Amino acid sequence: MKPASLLRTGSILILVFLFPLNAFADREQIRLANLPSTTPTELTELSRHADKDVRHAVAMNRRTPVSTLEQLAIDPHIDVRVAVATNLSATEEILSTLAEDKSEQVRSVVSRFEYVSAAVLAKLAEDSSVDIRYEVAKNWNTDKPTLEKLTKDKFEEVSMRAKQALEERQNDTP
Repeated sequence: MKPASLLRTGSILILVFLFPLNAFADREQIRLANLPSTTPTELTELSRHADKDVRHAVAMNRRTPVSTLEQLAIDPHIDVRVAVATNLSATEEILSTLAEDKSEQVRSVVSRFEYVSAAVLAKLAEDSSVDIRYEVAKNWNTDKPTLEKLTKDKFEEVSMRAKQALEERQNDTP
């Protein structure tokens, strides 16, 4: 919203707010991108919108085609990539791409995602961030070989959490 302007017409003072006309259009595009009834073709079109909030809404929509999610996984805005990482339609390939994202925030979301595969978690187990390796050790989808590798991590918090996870799984086995 732009600063208010004052207009004086006779003895009546009118306060006018200068809204960009496209602000209302963008809000409508966000609403459309959020709707489950929006078609995959429309979602693909909306994924090219200049407003990152529209692209974010498209990235969150489970009806968004995989090919569109692949493009949004390399969007310049972190919020859009995070939304892709939590989309239940994101494939292992997309999550694998996001596991290599330059943003630690994006990689962290992938490491905590409840539907991420053991293969992607194995890749994240080699991440330079101790916090991400710790999240991998906590994730129930992390396989035994990856946990065993993490028990040798140079950071005690990671190695202890990996050992704890191995013990928990051993106790859950009949």
